[in-house]
Amino acid sequence: MSESTGLYILLVSVHGLIRGENLELGRDADTGGQTKYVVELARALAKNPQVARVDLVTRLVSDPKVNSDYAQPIEPLSDKAQIIRLPCGPRRYLRKEVLWPHLDSFADELIRHVRQVGQVPDVIHSHYADAGYVGCRVAGWLGIPLVHTGHSLGRVKRDRLLEQGTKPETIEDHFHISTRIEAEEKTLASASLIIASTRQEVTDQYGIYDQYQPDRMVVIPPGVTLEQFYPAGADWQFPPIYKDLQRFLHEPEKPIIMALSRPAVRKNVSALVKAYGEDPELQKLANLVLVLGNRDNIGTMESGPRRVMNEILQLIDRYDLYGKVAYPKHHQSDEVPELYRLVAKNRGVFINPALTEPFGLTLIEATACGAPIVATADGGPRDILAACHNGQLIDPLDISDIQAALRKALTDDAQWQEWSQNGLDNVRHHFSWSSHVDRYLEQVHQLPKRRVQSSLSYLPMAPVARLQEEWNLPAANRLMTADRYLVCEIDDTLLGDRDALHQLIERLNQQGQSTGIGIATGRSLQSVLSMLEEWHFPMPDALITSNGSEIYYGPQVVLDPNWERHIHHRWQAGAIRAAMQELPGIELQPPESQGKFKISYFIDEEKAPSFDEIMRQLRRKRLHVNASYSHNMYLDLLPIRASKGNAIRYCAWKWNLPIDRFLVAGASGNDESMLTGNTMAVVVGNYSPEVEKLHGYPQVYFAEGEYSWGILEALDHYDFFGSLKPAMQLEPVAV
Repeated sequence: MSESTGLYILLVSVHGLIRGENLELGRDADTGGQTKYVVELARALAKNPQVARVDLVTRLVSDPKVNSDYAQPIEPLSDKAQIIRLPCGPRRYLRKEVLWPHLDSFADELIRHVRQVGQVPDVIHSHYADAGYVGCRVAGWLGIPLVHTGHSLGRVKRDRLLEQGTKPETIEDHFHISTRIEAEEKTLASASLIIASTRQEVTDQYGIYDQYQPDRMVVIPPGVTLEQFYPAGADWQFPPIYKDLQRFLHEPEKPIIMALSRPAVRKNVSALVKAYGEDPELQKLANLVLVLGNRDNIGTMESGPRRVMNEILQLIDRYDLYGKVAYPKHHQSDEVPELYRLVAKNRGVFINPALTEPFGLTLIEATACGAPIVATADGGPRDILAACHNGQLIDPLDISDIQAALRKALTDDAQWQEWSQNGLDNVRHHFSWSSHVDRYLEQVHQLPKRRVQSSLSYLPMAPVARLQEEWNLPAANRLMTADRYLVCEIDDTLLGDRDALHQLIERLNQQGQSTGIGIATGRSLQSVLSMLEEWHFPMPDALITSNGSEIYYGPQVVLDPNWERHIHHRWQAGAIRAAMQELPGIELQPPESQGKFKISYFIDEEKAPSFDEIMRQLRRKRLHVNASYSHNMYLDLLPIRASKGNAIRYCAWKWNLPIDRFLVAGASGNDESMLTGNTMAVVVGNYSPEVEKLHGYPQVYFAEGEYSWGILEALDHYDFFGSLKPAMQLEPVAV
């Protein structure tokens, strides 16, 4: 990969089968135009001198049923672009609708990849709803802009299926459509920029979403790879796939009407066959060629494509179109340009009769090869024909309209020639990848000026700009690049002496450029944010709150849902409260002190059982909790896996951070889990009696200074900004 300076762009496209060469377009519903789009976008971006690195991140698939190419962790696309494949759920190939439970883990893997790169991306660009779900989280954690391209939208799909008579419960069961729509809503709210292919997509499709914000949307049509799609030259020869077509056709030399798509109901290929079958003149004028993905056995295809193929075969039989219609079982992606050139060479026409068409990449590919087009009067085709003037729009539900347009293209030689030449002249100007990238990068360079608060953010309801100014929000999360980490409790540790805190902030500003900052506290998130604002402490990179039961990252404070999922194990909040009600001298703290995974009590030591007796009571009832007791009066009950120490170690794993490069600071009993182990630890001078027992631990330094004075003392003790080699306070105790 190139090491030159420039933009680092991270593209995320989770589902389907993605590789650099010979894309299996049409293999299934997940391996369609989006997979080609993202590969070509990655290559085109990498060609631009403003771009230093492009990573196209997708799912790693190790499955004997698919090619081993998809199990390779890294596949170079060019000197500056590569495909990165990361684990996401089972290793076998899965359709996109069942990937949702695995996307949080994919987000974790993406963080670890970026950490290994050692450079924060300038932008994350997510493709489709599943990647939007991942992109919202990772961009929020890192504090960088999110760009999104929907490709297709859940609300539109649901409406279309309902119109076709599909039952709502069937749509939900198969497509998990409500999960998809919720992910799209959050992505639209979080993204700094939405890239659409057509103006209709912006108004008619995104426009039905609650989070529709057209000021954040821009229309940049996809490009066509002109190095592959170009007209046939004088020395052009019939491609090998022509022999496959000849097997079907009595008169293969006749002009071709060609459709190329997946065998999906929306593509409306059956209507095309019906139009051809009911028009004897069309049958005399041209053959019909249907390139409908790759298949081995119609009987083993998914139900939707199987129904479409069976209907097409029945129509061919009904109209006795044998010898006039070709429908090859296989084709390679590098044969597609040759098919377009074949259409143009024998003065045929390319048709897209889809019921709806968000863009129609095949139309500009055919145009670049010199073929006139007939296409549905919807979405992308409208924009393409308006720009290229190279064909005719049709009503896909009107058989006679389809027939008339095809006859005009095949019988009017002057019109055919004009459409062909117009397309060749205009496609390079309006739909090249180089022009797409130029407009794309213009938008990317403007993103820092339109900072958008993530929909997943837990910041208080205040303008981000004000928080940026008052709290000194970092431009990006330093956990991606930091090589050492300072994590502090707030109460009686970080906060308490304003002069000491000011000196600590100054020292971090002067020497802590490679230092990540974290807070680990028993307070709730809102309480923490209020305290930080009151004391003017810079926004940390990580916030561990509610005694380790919640973790938030980045300048916009975005929750880590995987940590919640991890600690949920054996958590029975209702049963715990019921068991604690049986004990005297114990009182629930106010609601603001409670959390989803934290139950907090006041303890009256004169009336309540001892801490050990409380824990025995819970164990007898088979209630599994982790407890922390501090200041002889505060008791927090957490899930068995939750604690400040475990949360710090989880962060170290997630962000690929060595745990022995963490300096942790605390002062009370609920800090014990993070002060012990392989961290560098400091107990500040104003500590509570319950941490006396840590005297003698070789990695625990007891400072003389109180509050942040003690933290400053520990920075020198451990040579924190230097070699990180602590001078041990005590010799290890012989056993």
